[in-house]
Amino acid sequence: MVNGLDDVVAAETVLSDVDGLGGHLTIRGHSLLELAGRWSFSQVVRLLLDGFFDDLPGDAELVEKIGQARGEVFTRLQPLFPSLVSLDIYSAMRAGMAFLPDGDTLEDALRLIAAPAVLTPALLRLQRGERPMAPDVQADHAGDMLRMLNGAAASPALAKALDTYLVTVCDHGLNASTFATRVVASTQAGLTSSILAGLGALKGPLHGGAPGPVIEMLNAIEAHGDAAGWLRDEVSHGERIMGFGHRIYRVRDPRADVLKAVVRQLGAEGQTGRRLAFAEKVEQAALEVLRVAKPSRTLQTNVEFYTALLLETAGFPKEAFTNVFAAGRVAGWIAHAREQQTTGRLIRPQSRYVGPVPDLVA
Repeated sequence: MVNGLDDVVAAETVLSDVDGLGGHLTIRGHSLLELAGRWSFSQVVRLLLDGFFDDLPGDAELVEKIGQARGEVFTRLQPLFPSLVSLDIYSAMRAGMAFLPDGDTLEDALRLIAAPAVLTPALLRLQRGERPMAPDVQADHAGDMLRMLNGAAASPALAKALDTYLVTVCDHGLNASTFATRVVASTQAGLTSSILAGLGALKGPLHGGAPGPVIEMLNAIEAHGDAAGWLRDEVSHGERIMGFGHRIYRVRDPRADVLKAVVRQLGAEGQTGRRLAFAEKVEQAALEVLRVAKPSRTLQTNVEFYTALLLETAGFPKEAFTNVFAAGRVAGWIAHAREQQTTGRLIRPQSRYVGPVPDLVA
């Protein structure tokens, strides 16, 4: 029996490859290090969607189309904001996206890419008692998301940092949410139905919910004053150390280094610099505690650890971290959904029955 489908190949894909032993991530023939900080999110969206939509435009026009999609999503969903604001921020975003048309066109895809970047800032502002800001359809996607959140134009450095984050998390093999997306897409359901499946899987704490608890952990350690002691106590009580270990990587998650460098570039001094220096001390303490406590396992820093610091610096509350993850990953989900619809079959694995057997009457 294969528990959790470990090592089972469920799809052939041109989209991404995760080398867990070597610590490499490849996205459509490009290494993560080649893309992150060098390619914009809209360029990577085009890279992922290339070949799956006949009317996919060039880079410059795609930026315009994504901006127009943000404007359309805001106009279409704004009447729903009062009914969504009472939900938690992730459920509110998911519910809002469920109202988008369930088609398979490029316009449907771009609305889904735009939606998390529009809904998350709007609903956060409403929860703070502030008025939502309409998108600037001419703006860069990440920069506009920050402007809609904070009420003012973001610095170029911060906008680039968020853009790099969206690129870093855009796709990552056949993870739980991507597999859920492909299962639904294999039925020939529309893109919205497929992406809602991915959103549902992403909400679970074992997949998309880890960066928020990283902030809680850092705050608890700072209050405690002894990082190693706090961490040893958590491990001795069977608690997970958030931001460490990965189902696939047996070495350091390459995305962690990309995001650590991004946070460092945001400022070596001030609150960001102090927070980074403290996090680096916690990271080293955690790696040593885990090495001693679990010598048979390789538990290295993963993407969630420095994601937490970056998104905190950008002004997102920890309860919205998974929303921002979804804002990047939705591009990969759409590409996988289209790949499954065009080249795959209905996903229908078998199960092995291990329950009681009824008496058969002759």
